[in-house]
Amino acid sequence: MSAPIDEAKLHAFTSKMLGDLGGAMSVPTVRIGVRLGLFDILANGPASAAELATRAGNLHERYVREWAYAQAANGYVDFDPTTQQFSMTPEQAMIFHHVDSPVYLVAAFEMVAAMIEAESKVEECFRNGSGVRWGDHAGCLFCATGAFFRPGYVNNIVQYWIPALQGVEAKLRVGAKVADVGCGVGFSTLLMAQAYPESRFIGYDFHAPSIEEARRHAAAHGLADRVQFEVATAKEVPEGDFDLVTMYDCLHDMGDPRGCASHMRRILAAGGSWMIVEPAAGNRPQDNFNPVGRLYYNASTMICVPTSLDQEVGEGLGAQAGEARLTEVIRSGGFANVRRAADGPFNMVLEAW
Repeated sequence: MSAPIDEAKLHAFTSKMLGDLGGAMSVPTVRIGVRLGLFDILANGPASAAELATRAGNLHERYVREWAYAQAANGYVDFDPTTQQFSMTPEQAMIFHHVDSPVYLVAAFEMVAAMIEAESKVEECFRNGSGVRWGDHAGCLFCATGAFFRPGYVNNIVQYWIPALQGVEAKLRVGAKVADVGCGVGFSTLLMAQAYPESRFIGYDFHAPSIEEARRHAAAHGLADRVQFEVATAKEVPEGDFDLVTMYDCLHDMGDPRGCASHMRRILAAGGSWMIVEPAAGNRPQDNFNPVGRLYYNASTMICVPTSLDQEVGEGLGAQAGEARLTEVIRSGGFANVRRAADGPFNMVLEAW
C-alpha cells in the first residue's frame, strides 16, 4: 500500500513546482525582452506599456503590455498600479542589464533554450550510451556558454584567481608564455591579455567555429598581435614551454581528462603552473543539492556528460565532479602538487605544479 498523503508536504511541493514551472515558462519571454531591448529601456527609467513600446522602436503595445505583466509576475521588473508604469530596481538591472555585473544571467536563458532544443539528441544517448559532439547540440550553444561564463571571468580572473596563484602574476607582468586550453570563444584569453600586456597568449579549442569567433574578438579588441587562437584538442596542443596553462570550466567536459593532465605536464616549462577553474562542487553528490548544484547537474546532464561521452575514453566527469576527484585526475598526469587556490559561489580554482 502506498503511504498516506501529507497534505502540508503536498501543498509545499506543489508551491515549489508552480515556482519552477513559472521560471521555465519565463525563458522565451525573457529572451524576447532581451533581444528587443525592453529590459535595457526599463533599466534606464520607468515607462508605461505604451511608452515602452514606443521607446523600443514602435512595437505593438498589446504584446509589450502582456510581456511587461509577465515580467512583473516573474518579479523581474516592478509595476506601480497607481501610475501604471513598469520599472527595474538596481538589483534587477544587475541580472538583466549590466553586462559586466558578476550576476548578469541573461545568457543562462539562451543556454536553457539550447538545452531544450537538443533534448531529443540527449534522450537518444540515454538509450545507446553515446554522446553529442560539442557544437552539434542546438543553436549557438557555444556562444551562449561563452556569454554565460563571461561575467564571472570579468570579475574574477585578474582580480582574484591569478593573484591567488603562487608567483604567477609576477611572471605575467614581466612577460610569460600562456596557453589557455579549451578557450571557447576567447573571453578568458583576451581578459588575461588585456591585463598583462608583456605576456604572450595562445588560446586552444577543439571547436573550429569557437576559434573563428575568438579570432574576431581578438581583432575587434586590437589584440591580434599578441593573442593567437588555434584549433587543437587538449592532448594535441603542439607548443610547449608554457609558464602558465589555464583551463576555464572545461576539464570536466573532456573525454580523457587524465590524458589531458599528462599532456599539460609535458607542455609546462620548468617551474610552470596549471590553473584549473571548475564549477563549485562538494565531493559528495548530496553536498551539491542546492541552487548552484541544481543548475550545474541539469546542465551537466544535457551538455557536459554528452560532450565527454562523445570523445575518446569518455570519462564523463560531469560538472559536479568535486575537488577530491579532480585532484586525483590531475595527479594522475604526474603533478605532485595540487591545491585549492581560490573559490567562490560558482567556481573553484585549483593550482597544480
